[in-house]
Amino acid sequence: MSLETKMIRSGIVVSSKADKTVVVKVERKFQHPLYHRTVKQSKKFMAHDETNACGIGDLVKIVESRPLSKRKRWAVLEIVQKAGE
Repeated sequence: MSLETKMIRSGIVVSSKADKTVVVKVERKFQHPLYHRTVKQSKKFMAHDETNACGIGDLVKIVESRPLSKRKRWAVLEIVQKAGE
């Protein structure tokens, strides 16, 4: 599969304690089907970080990948913004 067909999401790193793994919180906004209000929903994804370059609070882009472990199916594509910059 090429990069164009894989899903790309952006989110904030909430944990980087594990070796070569980060937990990324991705928020999405959508309109509630019945009440027509904007609802914010978040989900956490475990992503592979080969160089351990990500830290807590970094804004990153993650991309779908093959299963690397039981819960890790995403990989860090790029660090958009480092925390504190």
